[in-house]
Amino acid sequence: MAQGWYVVHTYSGHEQKIERVINKMRDNDPDFALYCTAVRVPMEEVRTLNDKGEEKTEMRKLLPGYILVELNLDDSNWKDITSRIARIAGVTGFITADKSGRVPPVPLTATEHKRILERTGEIAAEKTFRPKQDFEKGEEVIVTSGPFASFHGTVEEIDLAKGKLRLMLEILGRFTPVDVDFSQAEKIVK
Repeated sequence: MAQGWYVVHTYSGHEQKIERVINKMRDNDPDFALYCTAVRVPMEEVRTLNDKGEEKTEMRKLLPGYILVELNLDDSNWKDITSRIARIAGVTGFITADKSGRVPPVPLTATEHKRILERTGEIAAEKTFRPKQDFEKGEEVIVTSGPFASFHGTVEEIDLAKGKLRLMLEILGRFTPVDVDFSQAEKIVK
């Protein structure tokens, strides 16, 4: 075994509290800090619309109910280190291939860790817009702002890279393709 990022399952809503507890354990116990080198709650930036139709940016947990802990585990210490973290109130355990507790937890692969860092914005990645709502082709939507506000339409194309939808709107009795931002459309709830 070696150093790697491990996923710890927590009660939902307790992620930041557990992050503070682990950091306090690291501050108070230098031996523990040698093996537990970092802890984080991955957050991502999401654009949403408020009630007035204004766009705002908010931070959301990328993995609700999970935190990432960087551990340097070996065959002699993995049980001690993982059990100290698992005993924290609000922690349900480590993500592992074996629930018996006789096998050490499995760290994230380099690809999985890189993907998380890209989503949190800690390393550069090809930017793709992540809308608050997931749109599907053929779905009915209503345009909420812009020159076509209050028009109903059907989703024809979805461009995640640009954050745009191509809608077919009925304008003056004819169906016309119109491109709008994700933030300008909402699903019609039936």
